[in-house]
Amino acid sequence: MNDQASAPKIAETVIHPTARLREASIGRQCEIGERCAIEYATIGDATYLGRDCMVADAEIGKFTAIAADVRIGAPNHPMGRPSLHRFTYVPEYYDPAARRDATFFADRRGDRVRIGHDVWIGHGVIVLPGVTVGDGAVLAAGAVVSRDVAPYTIVGGVPARQIRERFPRDIAARLARIAWWDWPFDTVLDRVAAFQTEDVAAFCDRWDVQPLPER
Repeated sequence: MNDQASAPKIAETVIHPTARLREASIGRQCEIGERCAIEYATIGDATYLGRDCMVADAEIGKFTAIAADVRIGAPNHPMGRPSLHRFTYVPEYYDPAARRDATFFADRRGDRVRIGHDVWIGHGVIVLPGVTVGDGAVLAAGAVVSRDVAPYTIVGGVPARQIRERFPRDIAARLARIAWWDWPFDTVLDRVAAFQTEDVAAFCDRWDVQPLPER
């Protein structure tokens, strides 16, 4: 019997033993690297994180590639108060009789980052609270993303600004309709050769079930 042939096609999720999770939901076929910290977050299927990433108060889609040293949902301090210091919202760190500011933390939990499917986040990127990143977007290495990123665009810099669109808008719209990230993972692997082409229009012609608009 050929053990290799009989082995399951889909790998299990791998979480490095040094990673720390707190109220986190991790999908299937994911990989969480060394010393990552994930809290109050959901990670979609087949997404992977490099080492030393920190993710908080975030929703991340499927098939998203996250490089090392990325910070998603970097928490803000209360800039409208007399002091920025944490004693204003976690005074119990300093006085056991004091109570933490539950409203402050409820607001922080609600200011979530939302990252779409098939996103590439480069090394050392910071994504600030409340930002939405569209499907297929690229966040260039070192970017500080403080505002929403449109689907299938590339942004970079501090603060991040759009560099260019990945594809013509009609192609981006067709990829969004195909939504291949919702295919069963076995199907994605069976069709891997179709993903290895740079003729994205041909890919769309094959898998886009909606007819093209008349010209």
